[in-house]
Amino acid sequence: MTDPAYNKVFPVSWEELHRNARALAWRLSEVLPFKGIVAVTRGGLVPAAIIARELEIRLIDTVCIASYHDYDRQGQVDVLKSVPGDGEGWLIVDDLVDTGDTAKHVRKMLPKAHFATVYAKPAGRPTVDTFITEVSQDTWILFPWDQEPQYAKPVAELRGKT
Repeated sequence: MTDPAYNKVFPVSWEELHRNARALAWRLSEVLPFKGIVAVTRGGLVPAAIIARELEIRLIDTVCIASYHDYDRQGQVDVLKSVPGDGEGWLIVDDLVDTGDTAKHVRKMLPKAHFATVYAKPAGRPTVDTFITEVSQDTWILFPWDQEPQYAKPVAELRGKT
C-alpha cells in the first residue's frame, strides 16, 4: 500500500469475510426474491458465491470491471464485460464500494438492480442499497485473496531485546 490517501490497513481473514458475507445474506433475505446475482469481478466473486449459497440462488452472471490497476491505486474504470437488461429483479454483489466510481458504472448498466456490498466507505456508500460494514475513507481493506501467511518476528526481536 503506497497511496498516501490510505493511512490505515484493515486486514480481513477468510473467516471474517465469510461471516460478513453471511450477515449480508441475512439482510438481503428481507428483500427477496432475486432472479439471480451479478457479481462484480473480481472482488465480488467470493461474496457472491457465499450469498448465492445462503439465499439458494443458482443463476449467477458477472460484470467484469477493472478500476484498480496498480494494486492500491484506483484509476480509469474499464468495462470488460457487461450483462444484458436493466437489472430488474437482480442482485449486484461486490466486496467493497470505495469512491463509488465502479458502482456508478454498474448502476448505469443495471439501474433497476439491488446493489449490495460487504464493505462500504463514506464516499461510495450512497451508490449501494445494502452493505454490512462501514470503514473510513482512508482505510485500505486488505482482502484474504491479497494476503499470504508468513513468518512474523517475535516482538522481543523487533524491539532488539534478544
